[in-house]
Amino acid sequence: MTGLAALEQAVARELQLTAYPNKPWVPERRQDGQTVLDVLVVGAGQGGLATAFALLRDRIDRVLVVDDNPPGAEGPWATFARMHTLRTPKHVTGPDLGLPSLTPEAWYTARYGGEAWQGLGKISRLDWQAYLDWFRTVTRLPIRHETKVGGLEPVGDLWRVPLISSRGEEVVWARRVVLATGIDGSGAWEVPAWVTRDLPRERWVHTSDRIDYARFRGKRVAVLGAGASAFDCAGTALEAGAAEVRLYARRTDLPLVNPYRWMEQTGFLKHYWSLPDDAKWQMMTRIWTMNQPPTTDSMERCRKHAVFALHTGCQWEGAVVEGDAIHFRGTAAPPADVLILGTGFVIDLSRRPELAHVHQDIAVWRDCFTPPAELAHPVLASFPYLAPDFSHLPKPGRHAPHLSRLHTYTFGAMPSAGLSGASISGMKFATRRLVDGIGQSLWLEDQGHHVASLLAYNDPELAVALATPDPLPGGTAWAAD
Repeated sequence: MTGLAALEQAVARELQLTAYPNKPWVPERRQDGQTVLDVLVVGAGQGGLATAFALLRDRIDRVLVVDDNPPGAEGPWATFARMHTLRTPKHVTGPDLGLPSLTPEAWYTARYGGEAWQGLGKISRLDWQAYLDWFRTVTRLPIRHETKVGGLEPVGDLWRVPLISSRGEEVVWARRVVLATGIDGSGAWEVPAWVTRDLPRERWVHTSDRIDYARFRGKRVAVLGAGASAFDCAGTALEAGAAEVRLYARRTDLPLVNPYRWMEQTGFLKHYWSLPDDAKWQMMTRIWTMNQPPTTDSMERCRKHAVFALHTGCQWEGAVVEGDAIHFRGTAAPPADVLILGTGFVIDLSRRPELAHVHQDIAVWRDCFTPPAELAHPVLASFPYLAPDFSHLPKPGRHAPHLSRLHTYTFGAMPSAGLSGASISGMKFATRRLVDGIGQSLWLEDQGHHVASLLAYNDPELAVALATPDPLPGGTAWAAD
């Protein structure tokens, strides 16, 4: 047996060897005639998969993962991501929880061979999605696809969760909810107000859209934004035969230094969360000020086309469509046929439908920390202010104990917890901290049950009944002194 079949056999063996302790310990709860979930995980991308696997390994058994996409379309990798390769080093680990046969390297080597891995620079995004698909299958995680989550409602110490699918709406109950909803999972994709005001929808797309790039063949394409996704979409449009692609950056200079390379160390990834708020704020404002540059591969992908141009220091105030052309108001720019927005996302919990009933109680950084004037940063101030286990905290003066049972494992956790579920680099340490926190909170919440269970425990282990001992050799019965 070779290849993936042999690897899957090795996975099964490693899971068996490391299963101890394998005893269920979380008591069952019932509500409205149904079993209450210990944890509902919203999102079956990389963060949701790693979280569910870790929960089940800790014998927190009543877990369900839901995702509104079909299998294989969770997360960005096979949908709207357009880079050729990941931006993280190929040796990254995380979802495997330390099991060698579940690592990306083990999967890649089993599929393509050892020489292919040695010659690999970075893992392609489609291979990463294929790895996650395999991981989901081999770990047999309980996932319900094509299912949306409605507004979470706190009822006592439980969450009432509407699930909407093609079968209609149903309600499940959960003790804990983990939001593993990705890069935009604590807000929404950002579209400048002037775009929706001035341009018909067919004239613009966002980098987060699922774009048919064939429509750009022979077209003049304007790209607003200078992040990696903007360059990746520009490169894809050029490869699809666009007549010209002009990328407009609001910055006067592109960032050159990538702070993520500095962050890829155990100290930051594992221990950043333990810093005091002022140190966290210093580090985060520095990271945001530096910004993340496009990769060299993404830049060269565009620059090799003679019909590509980069414009910096551009500020647009509006646009008008005249005939077949878009004309931009503000910094001078040639007319275009279509606009691609690489404008990122905003952190705004009020725009999350699952938080419709609770967002007004959730603390954000501006509620809990006031930085020095020279370090003011309105964007960072809008991020949720989280506890070490990724659970939400109430705004000062609010009574909202239910928020301690709601965990955010999205990019929105970054100022509080560092890189986590929405970043491949952060999963190795962050997933363990999240799941340890959930397990500890369930244990403490059920402490009465566990104490009673121990006091009632009376399962004899010694086979010989001491009350009627056999005589020892020589006819003397054994008795305690």
